[in-house]
Amino acid sequence: MSIKVLDGKRFAEMVILGANHLSVHAKLVDALNVFPVPDGDTGTNMNLSMTSGAKEVKNNVQPHIGKVGSALSKGLLMGARGNSGVILSQLFRGFSKAIEQKSEIDGKEFAAALQNGVETAYKAVMKPVEGTILTVAKDAAKRAVQIAKNEDNIIAIMDEVVKEAKASLNRTPDLLPVLKEVGVVDSGGQGLVFVYEGFLAELKGEELPDTPASLPKMDELVSAEHHKNVHSFMNTEDIEFGYCTEFMVKFESGKLANNPFTEEKFRQDLSKYGDSLLVIADEELVKVHIHSEQPGDCLTYGQRYGSLINMKIENMRQQHSNLVDEVQTPLVSENELKKAKQEYGIVTVSMGSGIADLFRSIGAHAVIEGGQTMNPSTEDIVKAINEVNAKKVIILPNNKNIIMAAQQAAEVSDQEVIVIPSKTVPQGMSALLAFNPGAELSQNEEVMNEALQHVKTGQVTFAVRDTSIDGLEIEKNDFMGINEGKIVVKNKDKVLSAKDLLMNMIDADSEILTILKGEDSTDEDIQALVSFVEDEYEDVEIEVHDGKQPLYAFIFAIE
Repeated sequence: MSIKVLDGKRFAEMVILGANHLSVHAKLVDALNVFPVPDGDTGTNMNLSMTSGAKEVKNNVQPHIGKVGSALSKGLLMGARGNSGVILSQLFRGFSKAIEQKSEIDGKEFAAALQNGVETAYKAVMKPVEGTILTVAKDAAKRAVQIAKNEDNIIAIMDEVVKEAKASLNRTPDLLPVLKEVGVVDSGGQGLVFVYEGFLAELKGEELPDTPASLPKMDELVSAEHHKNVHSFMNTEDIEFGYCTEFMVKFESGKLANNPFTEEKFRQDLSKYGDSLLVIADEELVKVHIHSEQPGDCLTYGQRYGSLINMKIENMRQQHSNLVDEVQTPLVSENELKKAKQEYGIVTVSMGSGIADLFRSIGAHAVIEGGQTMNPSTEDIVKAINEVNAKKVIILPNNKNIIMAAQQAAEVSDQEVIVIPSKTVPQGMSALLAFNPGAELSQNEEVMNEALQHVKTGQVTFAVRDTSIDGLEIEKNDFMGINEGKIVVKNKDKVLSAKDLLMNMIDADSEILTILKGEDSTDEDIQALVSFVEDEYEDVEIEVHDGKQPLYAFIFAIE
């Protein structure tokens, strides 16, 4: 069987089957999460993101493949959840951009679109890490381009894409040693393989099983032990250009008369100021994303063509990643919605009703209740941005897996929005307490980012499977103590695990310990911890709040 040309209707069926195939295997993808915590939700995020894209496609099935691609891109963009979902949306955003003017495409154009998707996704990530979904997508697209030079059958090209994607997935433990240590392949890469398998099955006219397959034998994918933390791939000193700078220039006819705009020249001129440059322009404005050491020079250059809007500058050296950090409707009263726009609006994410109440009590205007097993989508966050009805909006994600969706929401919003990249609830609270309603947005951004550095986060949760990581042999249902994203202790008893964790966290500089009680913890558990700290660390002040958070028996904040 041979398919030489792909139209919109056929591509729509590919997308729908790819989304269905991923949905069937979402829990399997979740199970590949490196940490054995109960909120390993890569599969859930990718599934919800792809489902959103497929839903938009179903509503826009037509022969013109460019228009179907645009529908997919729109659906993925607004439904993207978590880092994996955002990256997936960027892969197909670039793919769709490459075909948007075409009514149908051939094999070479299909391969080129895959490659364009990879380039778009890499640009969207501040510090790309190899051994992830990005690598799988890159290797598969490269293979497609190679095959398409001498092969015009799209089925044959897609078959090679799937084969190379699987081979690349199996190589991910060699690129990211933490995967090898735990004995898994990359979860995001596995999710992408399922999507591509769905594409191929539709092209071949084959049916896919509607029940999940078993996990691959990981001992066939990885070999020798190699103990190294993923942080080593994201060292601060690796960042050559320290400021992630984003802004838009609204063209002004007076300036353009003396300085005509061309996207190629604009991009070439800006490229000397840094890397990871992304320039998108239309008739009215140009949008810029660049990593630079001189963000002011970039803004000054942009002003040659018009006025600056939606500016955002973030210090990436302060934001470098540590390994670990059903959405309800954002809660905003009718009276608040009827008010004239307030100066500031704070949107934050909560993982428990008690924590949500605590955020509101210290100044949050909208709380999206979710975050752990159900990450809010870009669209959820955009809705919250709109509902706070403010001139300037600050988002506190409080989870590393929500930061990219928050940043994407900031980009698509018409409001002036910044994201403070809080990775934990304690970080979010610390940042919110540093907020000054009388200060300029740039000043608040600086002090709130600084506040993230002044709090330590600890968490106690249970293991969902047996594993070995960082020298610890962990059994299913053990209670693990996580200090700043690293599992440091484990115990069959949650209170004993919590005590061991606190001994790891509290030092001579510690002054205040805040305990957030989980929904499955008792008052007796809390009293045991309070008595322990009072006996062992008499100079530490203790605050206790009923966070009612799921999954995490205790969350500790130490300042």
